[in-house]
Amino acid sequence: MTRRSRRRAFSVPLATLLAFLPVAPAAHADPRPGGTIEAWQQSTSVRLDADGSLSDVLALPQGDVWAVGQQEIWDVWKNRGTIRHWNGTSWTEISIRDATGTGNLRSVAASGPSQVWAVGDGHDGLPYIAGGDVTGFDRVQVPGLWTGDWLGGVDARQGKVVAVGSRAGSGLIVSGQNGDWSVQKTKEKGALYAVSSGFAVGDTGDAPLVMRLSGSTWKAMPLPSVKGGYLRDVQVDSSRRAVAIGGVYHGAGQVEPLVLSWNGKRWIREKLPPVEARLYGVTGDGKGRFWISGYDPDRPSEGFLLRMEKGHVQVIRGAAAKGGANTVRLQSVAYLPGKGSVWAVGHVVDAADRYTDVVESFAPKAPTAS
Repeated sequence: MTRRSRRRAFSVPLATLLAFLPVAPAAHADPRPGGTIEAWQQSTSVRLDADGSLSDVLALPQGDVWAVGQQEIWDVWKNRGTIRHWNGTSWTEISIRDATGTGNLRSVAASGPSQVWAVGDGHDGLPYIAGGDVTGFDRVQVPGLWTGDWLGGVDARQGKVVAVGSRAGSGLIVSGQNGDWSVQKTKEKGALYAVSSGFAVGDTGDAPLVMRLSGSTWKAMPLPSVKGGYLRDVQVDSSRRAVAIGGVYHGAGQVEPLVLSWNGKRWIREKLPPVEARLYGVTGDGKGRFWISGYDPDRPSEGFLLRMEKGHVQVIRGAAAKGGANTVRLQSVAYLPGKGSVWAVGHVVDAADRYTDVVESFAPKAPTAS
């Protein structure tokens, strides 16, 4: 197998191959005049080893920022997950105390500085769940997980951890609290990729899927009809406000961006600016403003964000990466409480197909006088 096909076969499920397809134009939405909008600030790196990429990022009210990803992504035997922590001045790699070894880490969540969780793949063929803090992480062995199970997202709140993924063509939900774990295969076919505050998102194979926790039961929610749609991330502000993002597959080489918003009663498909963009991650400030990270193949060397407020969506772009052939994919985005800024993480791919991790920051700027 080639470097690319070997990496995909061991690191990602088939559905995520859609993340590398080009996209079709989305519906038009005129930009809102005036107001304050975030502007690109700087591009940095957490200095992962060669061919490294960051998959997810979160920020805590205390100012801590956590990111997870993988290094040596092309090498099946050397590929390993990594956990990084920003203390306000610098990035540090946090140890993972586990002899079995972790592969790609896809998602990170925290209910506090001492309760941080990461999920992904284990080199033993089982899903990987680890918990810890700045002193290090330990793998948690969850009874009931099988070889072939896959985990894509995790959420942690008030001592409870929920991870979602897939098992044998159906959704998978893993819940833990006080050392007790449960593993549940959903009735719905497909896979779940992200979870937040009792909402889990994914797809059935040919349509988007959103499940909501009601009591102790996860139930599928009614959605707009979007044939070929899929969802990859969700941000929940409250029981009356949430945003889920993904795409719509129309055939080979034809994928358009998809954004659904929840108003407490129903999910609505949002109109988007006319950009050929792939959408990967979403965050919010808890006050109705959301930021969506991704990749625009028409301008691949620039970092790409969408800013959404009250249903209005506007494009934000970063500076072009050095080297005309470079491509920037921002896989995840986090709002920094108290800072008024957002950080997006992912990778830059050069002409030789080498990966370098990237952290791009955006912050408000004053509106330009007309």
